[in-house]
Amino acid sequence: MTESVHSDQHEETDDRPELSHLASWSVSSHKYGFGVDNLRDGNDSTFWQSEGPQPHLIDLSFPKRVHISAIAIHMSHPRDDSYTPSKISIRAGTGLHDLQEVRHMEFNKPDGWIPIVLRPMEVTDEGEETEGPPIPCHHLRIIILANHLNGKDTHVRGLRVFGSHVRPQNPSAVPLSPLSETSSTNEGSRLKKTSGKQLLELGHDGLSGFTSTQFKMHEFIR
Repeated sequence: MTESVHSDQHEETDDRPELSHLASWSVSSHKYGFGVDNLRDGNDSTFWQSEGPQPHLIDLSFPKRVHISAIAIHMSHPRDDSYTPSKISIRAGTGLHDLQEVRHMEFNKPDGWIPIVLRPMEVTDEGEETEGPPIPCHHLRIIILANHLNGKDTHVRGLRVFGSHVRPQNPSAVPLSPLSETSSTNEGSRLKKTSGKQLLELGHDGLSGFTSTQFKMHEFIR
């Protein structure tokens, strides 16, 4: 795999932090001059181009656990034609040994930044997906499974990774238990339509209310 060094450059969209600058990036292959750094330069005129058999991989490895709510991927069918991804798989885990697929997406001639919520809870009438609890992970992998017109190599012009929405701290708020059906807190009102069983099935652990010293000591251990 081809690897890149860490970068301190990052961007923020609305109130969601952009997390990709925290990760060590690698790709399964690249053509000379079209490497992994082109995914991160903020220039949609440059692109990463793979060179080798499918599937093509983009890996982000984080030094500690992060909570990811969504990614955005930049593709341009008008410019890239058969190099444009048509099917991708997004997988997350604590490392390469336990990656689990969290989204499978198909595209029809995409052009521009495509936002992808990793854990959608519902879809609005306008087709927008409502974000559920973020996914905790140490490793994120984006797999390009196929391209338009059965193209072999792929072009991706940018990739961003977003954390969960930042909300004002309310010291008087009571943490929401994943076993509670409803809650009067701000977090509870957002999740009150989701039962405790559903949250547990989703692997929800961000609002459990465990705040002991022992829990905090081991919070970021893999």
